[in-house]
Amino acid sequence: MKSLFRSKPVTTLLGALIWAWMVLVARTVRWKVEGIEQARQTWSENQGVVVASWHSRIMMLPSGWIRHMKHWPGPIRQGAMLISLSPDGEAVTRAIAHLGIHAIRGSTANKKKAKKDKGGIKAVAEAVRLLRSGAGVCITPDGPRGPAEIVSLGAIMIAQRAGAPILPYALSVKPAKRLGTWDRFIIPFPFARGAIVYGEPLATTRDADPRELQADLQKRLDAATQRADMLAGYSTDKTPVTSA
Repeated sequence: MKSLFRSKPVTTLLGALIWAWMVLVARTVRWKVEGIEQARQTWSENQGVVVASWHSRIMMLPSGWIRHMKHWPGPIRQGAMLISLSPDGEAVTRAIAHLGIHAIRGSTANKKKAKKDKGGIKAVAEAVRLLRSGAGVCITPDGPRGPAEIVSLGAIMIAQRAGAPILPYALSVKPAKRLGTWDRFIIPFPFARGAIVYGEPLATTRDADPRELQADLQKRLDAATQRADMLAGYSTDKTPVTSA
């Protein structure tokens, strides 16, 4: 069954379905938006921007691109997203291609498969190149294997090498379904209420301490996520505990 679901015809079909669902959510959810003016200014003043959001919210991530980012003025004219080389990432790659978002394939190494190439070095190089050439690159700093909602150093390393700021980006929709995966993956429902929160941008320089930037991004992304959940109608807990 696993090989069937990862076959080209099935991933093509899944990609189309995911794309259609992403667009339906982006267009029909009643979004509340916060932080957009500062985010737009950051977008317009930089050659590239790293957009950071949690892995569990992948199905919602294109909403801000569709509704806002791709229309903002400035040198950034391309959207890209870091996606793992796993077969499961192929359907997402096909889905975002329909949206005009470029997929950067690669991820950090799995400790259990240390000898297996995850394309991390190539992905970092491509992400840095795109940022320098005028792109907004979306990265899930807790992906692809977690721990959930804990910022790893990957996004920090890419932003520092490119000299790009990091924009915390949080989305929430109610009602939604959370799966029993490592990240409690969220499937948002269309025609629901939702929130998009652009957090406080984080400037990065090559001489900054990566660990300090990591801790700072964690605080800013946590704050943006909690705010988005609250605006969508959840309690003030760190993550919504919701189902259909």
